[in-house]
Amino acid sequence: MTEWLQLLLTTVLLIVGGGLMLIAAVGVVRLPDLLMRMHATTKAGTLGAALTVAAVAVHFAEAAVTARAAAIILFIVLTAPVAAHAIGRASYFAGVTLWRGTARDDLRGKYDADSHTLASGLEGEQDPDDQTPSAR
Repeated sequence: MTEWLQLLLTTVLLIVGGGLMLIAAVGVVRLPDLLMRMHATTKAGTLGAALTVAAVAVHFAEAAVTARAAAIILFIVLTAPVAAHAIGRASYFAGVTLWRGTARDDLRGKYDADSHTLASGLEGEQDPDDQTPSAR
């Protein structure tokens, strides 16, 4: 790869990655509730970090750096959504209030705080531990 093309690609990746991370930061400050803030940071932050690491791989253009960068990107892409989901679920069940403009709450009425169980919402759902004749 020619030197100027490598520099151009590195610059573009860094600017776009930094811009996406800036959008994620603005989302944390401006969005009204925890779940929306987590959505902004997970989507834009993950892509921004991945593009920044890709810029490092392009800049150095060595096999070892590129392999490490690919591993880092894979790790970020696999773990960030799972972590956000776990934190969001825990915050919902802990009672963090949703924004008053939230139009839909699919979990309302399906979580039992006493037993910490979540109903799937499927009709005819039965407890697997229930040993009544209809459950066998």
